[in-house]
Amino acid sequence: MFREQLNKWGKEGKPFVFLIDFEQQKPRAWLMDECPESFKYNFDGITNVAPKSNGNRAFRFDKTVLEQDLYRLKFNQVKDQLLRGNSYLVNLTVSSPLETDLTLEEIFHASVSRYKVWLKDEFVCFSPESFVQIKNNRICTFPMKGTIDADLKDARDRILADKKEQAEHATIVDLLRNDLSKVANNVTVNKYRYYEVIQSNSKKLGQVSSEICGSLPEGFASSIGDILWELLPAGSISGAPKNKTVQIIQEVEGAERGYYTGIAGYFDGKNLDSCILIRYIDQNYTYRSGGGITHLSSMEEEYQELIDKIYVPIY
Repeated sequence: MFREQLNKWGKEGKPFVFLIDFEQQKPRAWLMDECPESFKYNFDGITNVAPKSNGNRAFRFDKTVLEQDLYRLKFNQVKDQLLRGNSYLVNLTVSSPLETDLTLEEIFHASVSRYKVWLKDEFVCFSPESFVQIKNNRICTFPMKGTIDADLKDARDRILADKKEQAEHATIVDLLRNDLSKVANNVTVNKYRYYEVIQSNSKKLGQVSSEICGSLPEGFASSIGDILWELLPAGSISGAPKNKTVQIIQEVEGAERGYYTGIAGYFDGKNLDSCILIRYIDQNYTYRSGGGITHLSSMEEEYQELIDKIYVPIY
């Protein structure tokens, strides 16, 4: 029913916004001019809220990270699945309780991020990662795989030369190229492993991404819901092969992700933009973070990466 509704709005050229959870069990969508006050968004400048600031006041942001020994247990479970050949890459995430004097809505307004989403009594998300964009019948996706402390000496060269990061990124690019080929023609990798720096409240993070694009047929909007559904869950936050890897994630993580690592976005009647819901704090003030595990992964490095990703982009 959800996909059919998006297809109908797409065929009619009606602008809408959407929100789809990782398990694809609680999708939501609203016509743009009927979007409720309980859902606020800013998709790279397309927003339903006026600019608002917290006045750059000092704020408290304390995190309690999962003990390393507990993370090691989950990491070893994933490594066992990799050794058995059940997956090549697994995106493993964990929860970290926070203590802050900011509300989720205040975090939404004060954060500086390409994509921001707030759902009342549910979560806030300030995501740097695009999912898919559609413009002029071209669909593109931008997998983000590879994170490093950008203040480290030669950070860019170090992460681009890292063998584990190279293998992980190559796996995801291949997966998403195949995913796009399900809905588009002439799929190509336009940019491979480009480096960007993201500012946080405590440090700068270096991120590595790629750009993959293909051509959609005329009239694609009448199938916009089917196109999105076909591409889910996003490969960069699940793994490969996707179906088996999602089963492994469910077993090891032991709880549903909900909207975390789902997607959100808008369709303006002709074009679409969307993001992956990472950098995410839920209503219990729990921060979700993690990374991709391959047979080359180091437990200590993966543990540090999930810590580095716990931040708010308020500065």
